[in-house]
Amino acid sequence: MKHYLTKLEETVRNCWTQKALCDYKGDSYTYADLAETIEKFKLFFENAGIAQGEKMAICARNSAKWALTFWGINVNGHVTVPLLADFTPDGISTLVTHSDSLILFTDANIWKKLSIENMPAIKAVINVQDGKLLWAGDEKVANAWESRDVDFTAKYPKGLNRENISYPKHSDDTLAIINYTSGTTGNPKGVMLTYGAISDTDEFSNVHFPNHPGETIISMLPLAHMYGLGIEFIHPNIDGVTVYFLGKTPSPTTLLKAMQEVRPYMVITVPLVMEKIYASAVKPALEKMKVLTVIPGINTIIYRKICKKICSAFGGNVRCFIMGGAALKPEVEKCFQKMKLPYMVGYGMTEACPLLGWEWWTDFVPGSCGKPVHDMRIISEDPEHIAGEIQVRGANMTIGYYKNPEANAEAFTEDGWFRTGDLGLMDKNRNIFICGRRKSMILNSSGQNIYPEELEAVLSTCPNVSECLVVDRGGKIVALVYPELPEGADKEMIYDLPEHIRAIANKSLPSYSQIAKVVLMDSPFEKTPKMSIKRYLYR
Repeated sequence: MKHYLTKLEETVRNCWTQKALCDYKGDSYTYADLAETIEKFKLFFENAGIAQGEKMAICARNSAKWALTFWGINVNGHVTVPLLADFTPDGISTLVTHSDSLILFTDANIWKKLSIENMPAIKAVINVQDGKLLWAGDEKVANAWESRDVDFTAKYPKGLNRENISYPKHSDDTLAIINYTSGTTGNPKGVMLTYGAISDTDEFSNVHFPNHPGETIISMLPLAHMYGLGIEFIHPNIDGVTVYFLGKTPSPTTLLKAMQEVRPYMVITVPLVMEKIYASAVKPALEKMKVLTVIPGINTIIYRKICKKICSAFGGNVRCFIMGGAALKPEVEKCFQKMKLPYMVGYGMTEACPLLGWEWWTDFVPGSCGKPVHDMRIISEDPEHIAGEIQVRGANMTIGYYKNPEANAEAFTEDGWFRTGDLGLMDKNRNIFICGRRKSMILNSSGQNIYPEELEAVLSTCPNVSECLVVDRGGKIVALVYPELPEGADKEMIYDLPEHIRAIANKSLPSYSQIAKVVLMDSPFEKTPKMSIKRYLYR
């Protein structure tokens, strides 16, 4: 397995003048700029007397400067603690303190809302965007940061060049990242990921979706999550791909404009986005040509044209769409298969850095989430037919939760397997089928296990259902539905809609999992940065 910092070192040398990191419609930085940043961070850590392995928190919006800060920390052997900018001030303070971070890299707006008294271990707070000190509690650290440019010039009076580049290859079992799965004030779960885990994910990714120097990609997902950090940023950037950052979540118009200009080779998204594209563009186009789609040969031409149109909308250079985080609606999945849309289905979690399952659309079994990346087992007497907990192990897996022995004891089996908390099946060809989360499973009065996700898959196929969530309310199965109403929908239609949806869904459901009630939601469900519904808010 090739160390990912070896690849970064080679890329920096070979792509010296090429753009490495860019803010869309903003500043851009070459690989030479990246190398200079890494060296200045090295001098800063040395002169500040900060030993390798210390924790450094980054809490800011996605940007090229965020990425430069990450490399400055990561290459020099310190632990990066990425935190969502959307966390509450109390949540940020809690996680900065829990992680034992010595320095906080943030922006002025976030810093205004924080109190240093709640982060007693912090030695300095530094503005990610302009590099200015926002606060300093340690004079040596402050002086080392302020003098880094002067120190750099003194060391490299003729400037840094390719021949100066040599990055340390930290051991595979050395801690690289603490990625928090929650920003609540309860027991925080800081997922510990090693340099080896990052290298392993990169090696797997290179086999399935290799990158090429000079290609481009747009980073849309939060860098504080491993999906965005690992697959949208680290994996492409170490191979010479120019990464563009959009900052805040863009509007659909802005996003499509950016796609047209950047022309990414790969688009990483969640099913919800692709389902909206299907509903707004693909389905209406197919409806207009409904008669022609049943004619053999003609239908193939139509589907290919629509596929080409979608790829063109994303810049015309897309080699693959990567989708993960949830299952596609069966209707959408079937259509994409007919279109031969170049997509991959992923299954993962932060603890897997982040990949657990993966498959190309050509070999993808509908309803599945691909095949295992590494070792996987289903704890069931009949894994093909009776759902059991999915357990995994491999070089990409977390070494545990930071300062959380209770969570570690619960997460790992005695023989070293990680308990995902997901319930699933695995067929004879090792295709994975997720049935639901162990914690969200509903046990009915007759002792029957009911998986909300399975009911939600049925509900999602019903007319006028945009989003849905199944919950247990007083022993009854209740479906919460955010509707997709046609223009001009009258009060009578809205009144009758819940019962209409319930009746259609129950026709496809066994007697033990019948939906007792459908409740219409006034607004879309609140979601995580990965666009998964926050189930805990609707229990």
